[in-house]
Amino acid sequence: MMTNSTNKPVAVVKVGGDVLQGQVERDGIAANVKDLVDAGWRVVVLHGGGPQTNELQEKHGLTPNKVAGRRITSEADLLVVKQAICGEVNVGLTQVLQQVGVNAFGCNGASGKLITASKRPPRVMSGAGEQPIDFGEVGDVVSINVELLNNLTEHDLVPVIATLGVEQDSGRVFNINADTTVVQIARALKADLLLLTTAVGAIYHDLDKPETRVAQINAQQAKDLIKQGVIQGGMIPKVEEAISVLEEGVKSIAIVGPQIKGAFLDVAKGEGSKGTNIRLN
Repeated sequence: MMTNSTNKPVAVVKVGGDVLQGQVERDGIAANVKDLVDAGWRVVVLHGGGPQTNELQEKHGLTPNKVAGRRITSEADLLVVKQAICGEVNVGLTQVLQQVGVNAFGCNGASGKLITASKRPPRVMSGAGEQPIDFGEVGDVVSINVELLNNLTEHDLVPVIATLGVEQDSGRVFNINADTTVVQIARALKADLLLLTTAVGAIYHDLDKPETRVAQINAQQAKDLIKQGVIQGGMIPKVEEAISVLEEGVKSIAIVGPQIKGAFLDVAKGEGSKGTNIRLN
């Protein structure tokens, strides 16, 4: 039976493929998502699958190809991406959620034109020379089907979305970037909370000292931590992309570890005992 869930808060959760490699982490994600659902949240989950795609490419005799940190996807690579993220990763994540009582709905961006995309045009990339790079079967997000997502969550389903996009008219499917896409979904839904799961589970001034965890900061402080080198590496584009939506209706961003019991609900409540919360002011 459909419940009246239109007034429930909305959380969008990004799960990286690296986080999904361990059983402890997968079980932790399932338990944490269940906490949110049981507490009355509508939840949308988006996942990547980079490590799983790399492993399957190697089994098929293909070599993962990246330029300036961005994956180049040939037609053969795209077939492997579909197999990895829509098969192994999506089904596996949907399964562990169902096992804890979350009514997960496994799908991908092409399902019901959930995520429309257009082919990424060749572009010059920093550190990759002067010639434009053609990324092949890679797309950029054009639109999010908000009505479909709302219909699913209003029927007490938790969409578990594999990061593919589909061209509006042709039906051509593209590989799309999960970090960019989750921000687009949070923006479109005007989510109350955008959750970014990482193995580290928070921002730390010193990774070797748990007591240096940053519990809560605002957007400007997050930018300052990037300049200071506290936020570094692959976390920089994730945080930069995410904080851009704080001015567009998303109330809070949180960086959390999926294996930490109660982490999602803790940051949802703003209690500050786990992870890192980032707010506009």
